[in-house]
Amino acid sequence: MKDFIIPWEMRDKGTPAKTGAPVTLTIDGIAVTVPEGTSVMRAASEAGIQVPKLCATDSVEAFGSCRLCVVEIEGRRGTPASCTTPVAPGMVVHTQNDKLRRLRRGVMELYISDHPLDCLTCAANGDCELQDMAGAVGLRDVRYEPQATHFETRSGEAPNARYIPKDESNPYFTYDPSKCIVCSRCVRACEEVQGTFALTIQGRGFDSRVSAGMAGQDFLSSDCVSCGACVQACPTATLQEKSVIDLGTPTRSVVTTCAYCGVGCSFRAEINGDQLVRMVPHKGGEANRGHSCVKGRFAYGYATHPDRILKPMIRERIEDPWREVSWEEALSFAAGRLRAAQEKHGPRSIGVITSSRCTNEETFLVQKLTRAVFGNNNTDTCARVCHSPTGYGLGQTFGTSAGTQDFDSVEHTDVVIVIGANPTDGHPVFGSRLKKRLRAGAKLIVIDPRRIDLVKSAHVAASHHLALRPGTNVAVVSALAHVIVTEGLADEAFIRERCDWDDYQHYVEFIRDPRHAPEATEALTGVPAAELRAAARLFATGGNGAIYYGLGVTEHSQGSTTVMGIANLAMLTGNIGRKGVGVNPLRGQNNVQGSCDMGSFPHELPGYRHVKNADVRAIFEAAWGVSIDPEPGLRIPNMLDAAVEGTFKGIYIQGEDILQSDPDTKHVAAGLAAMDCVVVHDLFLNETANYAHVFLPGSTFLEKDGTFTNAERRINRVRRVMTPLNGMADWEVTQALANAMGANWSYGHPSEIMAEIAATTPSFARVTYDLLEEKGSVQWPCNDAAPDGTPLMHVDGFVRGKGRFIVTEYVATDERTGPRFPLLLTTGRILSQYNVGAQTRRTENTAWHDEDVLEIHPHDAENRGLHDGDWVRLASRAGETTLRAQITDRVSPGVVYTTFHHPDTQANVVTTDYSDWATNCPEYKVTAVQVSASNGPSEWQEDYAAQAALARRIEAAE
Repeated sequence: MKDFIIPWEMRDKGTPAKTGAPVTLTIDGIAVTVPEGTSVMRAASEAGIQVPKLCATDSVEAFGSCRLCVVEIEGRRGTPASCTTPVAPGMVVHTQNDKLRRLRRGVMELYISDHPLDCLTCAANGDCELQDMAGAVGLRDVRYEPQATHFETRSGEAPNARYIPKDESNPYFTYDPSKCIVCSRCVRACEEVQGTFALTIQGRGFDSRVSAGMAGQDFLSSDCVSCGACVQACPTATLQEKSVIDLGTPTRSVVTTCAYCGVGCSFRAEINGDQLVRMVPHKGGEANRGHSCVKGRFAYGYATHPDRILKPMIRERIEDPWREVSWEEALSFAAGRLRAAQEKHGPRSIGVITSSRCTNEETFLVQKLTRAVFGNNNTDTCARVCHSPTGYGLGQTFGTSAGTQDFDSVEHTDVVIVIGANPTDGHPVFGSRLKKRLRAGAKLIVIDPRRIDLVKSAHVAASHHLALRPGTNVAVVSALAHVIVTEGLADEAFIRERCDWDDYQHYVEFIRDPRHAPEATEALTGVPAAELRAAARLFATGGNGAIYYGLGVTEHSQGSTTVMGIANLAMLTGNIGRKGVGVNPLRGQNNVQGSCDMGSFPHELPGYRHVKNADVRAIFEAAWGVSIDPEPGLRIPNMLDAAVEGTFKGIYIQGEDILQSDPDTKHVAAGLAAMDCVVVHDLFLNETANYAHVFLPGSTFLEKDGTFTNAERRINRVRRVMTPLNGMADWEVTQALANAMGANWSYGHPSEIMAEIAATTPSFARVTYDLLEEKGSVQWPCNDAAPDGTPLMHVDGFVRGKGRFIVTEYVATDERTGPRFPLLLTTGRILSQYNVGAQTRRTENTAWHDEDVLEIHPHDAENRGLHDGDWVRLASRAGETTLRAQITDRVSPGVVYTTFHHPDTQANVVTTDYSDWATNCPEYKVTAVQVSASNGPSEWQEDYAAQAALARRIEAAE
C-alpha cells in the first residue's frame, strides 16, 4: 500500500513502549528523551530515524535474531542489536556508517539466498518487509550460490527434502514455508498477543521452520484460533490472507469499528477501489490495541453474500410469496398498514424493536419513530433481552447503568472474578488481554457451571473454579460476601467514606445470617464450602480485585439481584474507583450499550431518564415538536402477549431476529402471526421475516457512518467503507418510513443525529464527530465536567452520591427439575459464531462450527445409552428439538449445554418464558430438560422447515 500514508504515531517502532524515568541520549547527532527501558531501536524511531529490521515489531517483545538492526555505540565494542539494547543516559548511537551498511547487506544476502525471488508475482509485492529492507540496505547482488534451498528442487536432482508445500487448510490465510525467514514474529505474536501458544519453531539450524501444533497437523486442525495476529506479524508472504492473493494489495484504508461483540475493536478496512480486501486491527484502537479475533479480522464476507436482500419486498399475507417493489411502494405499503392498525385499534397498537447491531444514530431514530411519530413508548431491544439487569442493578447500587472501567484497567488487576462469562469465546480480544495479565501473575476465580477455557488452558489456570448449579448465582455471591463480612475482610474505611453506612448495617445484618455460610449453601449450589471460602479470601486480600460478568449472570430470574450482589462485593472490598478494579459487564453485541443509552426501553428516554418525568419529556418535546406519552410502553413479551390477545397489531423490527433469539419460540411465532403488519428491516430473510409483510433491506456496518458504544462506554466512529448495496444506510430507511407516516425529518448526515443526541442527553453533551476525529474515541459521560470523557467511573464518589448496599435474598427459579425433566440446560456462545449466526453462518467460519451440538457429561450420556455424535432429542416443558451430542466433562453431571447460532436447531424452542423479576430479561440459562436418543428431526423442526420454505418464496421479476 505505497500510497497509504501511515500516521506517524501508527508507524511500527520496532519494540513495545515502556514506562519509566526519562533518559536522554544522542542518536545520529539528534538528542532524544525516552522512558527508561526503551530500546535503542524505538528511541531512534521516536527521533524519526528508522533502523532496518526484520524480526522486530512493536507488538511483541524484542528477539534479536535477524541482526539487521545492528548499530554502533560509542564506548562499547562490537555492533549490538538495537532492538535488544536498552537506552542509557548520555549514550551516543550511530545507526549509519560504512561498516554497518556492509554488515546489513551481508545479512540480507543470506536471507535472499534462501528466498524465492518471485517478487513480481508474489501476493505481498509492495507490502513485504523483506523486499523493503533489501532496498533499505542497498542490496543489489547476491554472491552466494546455494546448494540447497527451502523453495525449489534443482534440475536433475532428487526431490528437495527441505521443500514443504503450502498449507491452505485455513479458510482465510495460507502458510507458505518456502518464504519463511524464521524471524519468529508469528510465534511470538501467538504467545504474547493472543496467548494461544499454537505455533512453535520446529527443527534446528537450516532445518528450522514454523509449525502449527504437533507433527502432522495443519493450521486448521491445530490449536490456532485464526485471530490473525500471526498473519499481521509476518514480514513476508509466508502467512498471507487469501483475500489479498485473490484481490491484490489494497491501495487505501478507512478506520472503522467492528460490528461483532461488545469489545468494539477498531480496524483499518483496506480497500481496492470500492472493494474491501482485508480488515487489519488498528493499532490506535483503544479497545483492542492492534489485536483482533477470527470474526472481526476475517468474517466480513456476509456483506457481499448472495443471500443478501437488496430490494424492498412486500406481501399481503405471510402465506404469499414476496414481491419486489420500489422503495416508495414498500414504504407507502408499510405506513398505510401501520396507520390502519392505529386507526382501528388505537395509537398504542403498534411499536418498534431497535437493534444492538446498528449505530447509536440509527437506534436513536427508531425509538424516536415510536415516540414522535407513532405516539407511544412501545420500544424495546435485545439489550433488555440480555443485559437489562445490568442497567437496573448497577443503577440501583452505583447510580449509573454501565461498567466502571476501561479495558486497559485489566493490566493493573491482581485478582479477577469471571462469573457467567466466557471471554475467550464471547469477547476474545479482551480474553487475550486477560490471559496476558494472568500469565504476568494475576489470580483468577471462575464462577461458571461449565469448565471454560480460562479454567485451564495453555499457560493459564484459575486458582478456583466454582462450578455452581445453574440458577444459584445469588446464593454463591451471597456466600462470598458472608465470608468477607464474618472473617473481618471488608474494607471498612472505604465503606464509611464512600457508601451509605445505614444501608451497609442493614446489609451486614442480612449477610451474617448462618444460612448464607458456604457450608449451608453447598448442597444448593454444588460448590464445596472450602473452595468458596478460599476464593472469597483471595478476592478480599489479593490486591486490586476486578469482576467481569456476562449473560450467565443477567439471563436469570434473579439476574438483577445477582448484579446487585456483585456490586455489593466490589463495595465490600473497596474495589471501585481506580485502575485494576471495578464491576465490568461484558456486553454481547457491538452496540448493546449504545442501544440502552439511546432510549430503547419502553420506560426510559435517552440517557436512562424515566418517561414519566415531565421535565425530561419537556426536553424532547421541545426538540421534536410533539407531545410524548407519559405512560411506559410495552416490552417485547408484552407486545407478543397483546398480539395474541388481538390488541397489538403492527411492529417495525430493525436488525433483530426475535424468532431465533428470544425465548419460547412457539409463543414468539404465535405473536408475530397474529399481527396485521410486521416490518422487518435486515440484511437477510431471517427467521422473523417468515412472519413479515414488509421487508426493508438493511446495510452492513461497512456501508454506513455513525458510532457504536462498546462495553467500556467507549464511543467509536463507524465510517463508510463502500457504497450501500441496497441504496440507503439504515438511518435513511428509518427516516423515509417516518416521513411516509407524516413526519418531516430532514437529517442529511448521521453527525446531525448525534448533534440532537448531544443536545438532549447529558452523558453525551460534548460528543461530536469533530471530537471523535480528534480523540479517536471517548467514553461517556462526556460533558462539561468531563470534556475528554470518563475512562474510570466513581473515582471520587458514586454517581448516586453514596454507594448503596442492597439485600440480595436468594429466590429459587420457578423452573424446576423433576422426573420428566431431570437435567438443567444452559446456553452460550462459541468463538467462531456470533449471536443468531445470520452473519457468521454466511462466512467461512462454518469450517469450525457448522451446527449446534449438545454438551452432555459422560455419566448422563451413559445412563441414556448415548454416544458421541449421536442425534438426541432435547425436550422441555416448552418444546423440543434435535441435535447431535458431544460427550464431555466440561459440564457437570446433571447439566447440559448448547449454543444458539443455527436456526435449524432453534435452541430457544425449549427455553421458557420465565424472566428476571425486575426487567423481564429472559431466563435462558436455566431450563429443565430431558435428553434421549433420536432418529432425526422433531415434528416441530419439520413443520418449521416447511413453513420457512413457504415463507421465503420470492416472485420472479417481470
